[in-house]
Amino acid sequence: MSNLPTSLATDQQLVALVLRGNTAAFGQIVQRTQGLVTQMVFKMIRHPADRPDVAQEVYLKVFKNLAGFKFQAKLSTWVGQIAYNTCLHYLEKKQLVLVDLSEQKPDSSSEEGRSPPLALVAGPDYDPETALFDKDLASILSIAIEQLSPLYRTLISLYHQQEMSYEEIAQITSLPDGTVKNYLFRARKLLKQHLFSQLSTRRLMMSAHLAERALQEAAESASLLPASQAAHLHGC
Repeated sequence: MSNLPTSLATDQQLVALVLRGNTAAFGQIVQRTQGLVTQMVFKMIRHPADRPDVAQEVYLKVFKNLAGFKFQAKLSTWVGQIAYNTCLHYLEKKQLVLVDLSEQKPDSSSEEGRSPPLALVAGPDYDPETALFDKDLASILSIAIEQLSPLYRTLISLYHQQEMSYEEIAQITSLPDGTVKNYLFRARKLLKQHLFSQLSTRRLMMSAHLAERALQEAAESASLLPASQAAHLHGC
């Protein structure tokens, strides 16, 4: 195993190498999990200046506690759990809110199975032409996600971007599966409401623009008609 490139090693082999002092193996663990850790830190920590320190603290804890990791879960899930708890400690220390109470409205609905991709959060009746018309849809969605509370942003990221299961997310956050499902449902509902609001506003703006343009074209056409026909057009 000593001659095996770290890029080809299994998680178990990497852990064993790290515990024997192989720093390259730990670098490989960082490389395999940094996407997950980065997503979690960016979603839970709003202040960009604090994010590098939080991410560094995550991997210091991973290195320090690696000897106690017994593969009860996937290595990435375990690292994700450390990242979540580190971010949670940061929020508590800064006295920041993990979940906005205004988002905690009781829902009678529940979800079964994996939900559609986040890009389709507007629902099955979403008009594809609207997506073509609204080139800023991705930007609107990104802004809407950033307006969610840290926990909701993180759950959306883990489920839709990291494609984790409810069980894996529950392991990372120490939340019951049912709570994870419920929170995800609420988060998507808030995003859906925001999207509908923004798209409706943009449709109204476009309708007003088209109406103004039609009147302008009618006026321009009238100026090219004989006086009697132009007067009749204005009288309509």
